[in-house]
Amino acid sequence: MIKKFFILMTFCALIVQTSCGEKKEKKEEEAEFLVSSPIKMDTSITEDYVSQIKSIRHIEIRAQERGYLKKIYVDEGEHVKQGQLLFQIMPNLYEAEMKKAKAEADYAQIEYENTKKLADSNVVAPNELAMAKAQLEKANAELALANVHLDFTQIRAPFDGIIDRFLVRPGSLVDEGELLTNLADNSKMWVYFNVPEAEYLDFKIHMDSEDDRKVNLLMANNQLFSHEGKIETIEADFNNETGNIPFRATFPNPEGLLRHGETGSILMKMPFNKALLIPQKATFEVLDKKYVYVVNNENIIQSREVVIGSELPHLYAITSGLSEDDKILIEGLGLVRENEEIHSEFVKPEEVLAHLELTAE
Repeated sequence: MIKKFFILMTFCALIVQTSCGEKKEKKEEEAEFLVSSPIKMDTSITEDYVSQIKSIRHIEIRAQERGYLKKIYVDEGEHVKQGQLLFQIMPNLYEAEMKKAKAEADYAQIEYENTKKLADSNVVAPNELAMAKAQLEKANAELALANVHLDFTQIRAPFDGIIDRFLVRPGSLVDEGELLTNLADNSKMWVYFNVPEAEYLDFKIHMDSEDDRKVNLLMANNQLFSHEGKIETIEADFNNETGNIPFRATFPNPEGLLRHGETGSILMKMPFNKALLIPQKATFEVLDKKYVYVVNNENIIQSREVVIGSELPHLYAITSGLSEDDKILIEGLGLVRENEEIHSEFVKPEEVLAHLELTAE
């Protein structure tokens, strides 16, 4: 009796399980998947370009005379003002040469004055006076040259800026032209980046206003620089090897955050006319290639490779693989299989786009 009871219970459980399985399969078959179409519209994309950051003025400070370095008046990394004394070359030799030249100039001045008195009295010929005048002018020129050499022993800042690392120390014997340090004017920064030919053409054709020249700088720490820059210069020639042309943007740097030699990424908005857009979530990846599920007129899904031209927030711009008339699966990509028939609900692409923007907020 007990054995018959257990057999009956097992049979009932099997019937219930089979019934539940059939209901589940039926429920899955009746599930509706959202499909939509790509949308074609004019938009803009933000392209990023690896960039090099340079000071608007970055120069080498070199010795203008040979001699021993007597003193350094500033420190590495110090902000200096135009005309501020930076280095002093031992001036003794040049002071002596200046004194000698001054004495010769004074002597020539006396000779000229005496000769002029004699010439006024017709004691000497006019040629003698001319010779004395020439000697005086030569002596004065040599005095001026000696003063220049003496001034060169004092090396001053040609503009406001930041002193770089010292390459010499006091007591060093420096030669004429030897590099002492560098000076950088960081009040503004020049940021150089290379743009491919196609994007250069888009920029030139669709640049309608000054706002189109504005760019942003993403610094090495992935933080956005607080000031906008402006594209001011495009070089004359393309690089035949890379197909790129250098752009230069100028950024204000009032806080002095940016320094010469830094790197970053320029973020530039580029016009994208008649772009074919699909949601990023409608794609899946196989071996580094992007695919979507296309739904045909019989509601059969098939995977199709697409080529991504650009990436926008939550969207991809497609360059090949789809048309506006195609229907693609928007959600539930992991619940379907190739060549499977599904129940679908079509959603207008404008509604899909609006939902993506709402979700992003």
